[in-house]
Amino acid sequence: MSPLSNKKILLGISGGIAAYKTPFIVRSLVKKGAQVRVIMTPASKKFVTPLTLSTVSKYPVHWKFVAMNRDSPQWINHVELGMWADLFLIAPTTANTISSMVHGRSNNLVLATYLSARCSVMIAPAMDLDMYLHPATQKNLKSLAEQGVKVLDVGDGYLASGLSGKGRMLEPKVITQYVESHFVKSLPLKDKKVMITAGPTYELIDPVRYIGNHSSGKMGYSLAEKAIGLGADVTLISGPTNLTLEHPKLKIVKVQTADEMFRASKADMDSMDIVIAAAAVSDFKAKTCRNSKIKKENKLNHLELEPTIDILKYIGEHKKNQYLVGFALESDNELENAKKKLKNKNLDAIVMNSLNDKGAGFMSNQNKITYVHKDLSAIAYPLKDKNEVAGDIFSQILLKI
Repeated sequence: MSPLSNKKILLGISGGIAAYKTPFIVRSLVKKGAQVRVIMTPASKKFVTPLTLSTVSKYPVHWKFVAMNRDSPQWINHVELGMWADLFLIAPTTANTISSMVHGRSNNLVLATYLSARCSVMIAPAMDLDMYLHPATQKNLKSLAEQGVKVLDVGDGYLASGLSGKGRMLEPKVITQYVESHFVKSLPLKDKKVMITAGPTYELIDPVRYIGNHSSGKMGYSLAEKAIGLGADVTLISGPTNLTLEHPKLKIVKVQTADEMFRASKADMDSMDIVIAAAAVSDFKAKTCRNSKIKKENKLNHLELEPTIDILKYIGEHKKNQYLVGFALESDNELENAKKKLKNKNLDAIVMNSLNDKGAGFMSNQNKITYVHKDLSAIAYPLKDKNEVAGDIFSQILLKI
């Protein structure tokens, strides 16, 4: 469940060039499950069209107090708009709009709605470097913050004037993350810390070759995204993968080998409330890693292996109050072997999947799991997208914590 599911967000757009990015904000919020309605200042229409915004939001867009509806004047009730919303986001918020908000001016629909809004208000400032740093602007931003307005930071980079520095509106993805964080307060994992391991490990044979597996990391990354959506602060310990994930509530620790994953897991486990070991850690590593590439003509007649450290067993033996979930990928006697692993490694639950299930597991966007609790009760799920599987896993965790 996304923290934005069924949330009502009113987006106000003022007349800065960053307004061209607002369709991406709307689309991002809608994708997360929010209802988004848009109001504009007349000046903002020079940078983005109402038609574009109504298309992505699926609602009419308003920019004046009276609209024509089939040749009949229709009053746009700014009070109702403010009462409808769970959050009023103004992005971009120009220096002029910020000043008007501070001084209570009401000469356009966005400002009138702000003055009558009963919901929380969040602004994303956007202006040129010197305008942003001017003492008058800084004073106005401080004044709004003291009045309870959530004032987002600005980006640092290339500006429309040709200068480079602070003043850019934050990117749509980052603004969406701040909006999500605003609604996290009522979520079930608020103030909880979750550690998730993901992806494969690569055990080096020489500087070029390694022992590894086909894990893509998709399941672990989906779990991390779901945990964030439920309000948790997440530490994701990731083996080599092409996946990316960014969020203010996420810390990613990149590792390569089982030893590196063990050290990272050991360092963070004591502060965690939930630990999910979704990584496909290599069971074996080369006893000796060559310092230089092994030449083909020199041949490799044998490779001496030794077991990697059992990360999950260590966590199970040393956990305190953490809820510990492991994974078991099996090919024979799947459920029986998963239950044995659950007991031997002192887990609170285990997620079992089978190599015999077509379309599931490694390198797939789907998975088919059976969730087994410590009392050995099991819940089998059909083949699903891994994002949905992550939701199923957390629905079971929430029953027990």
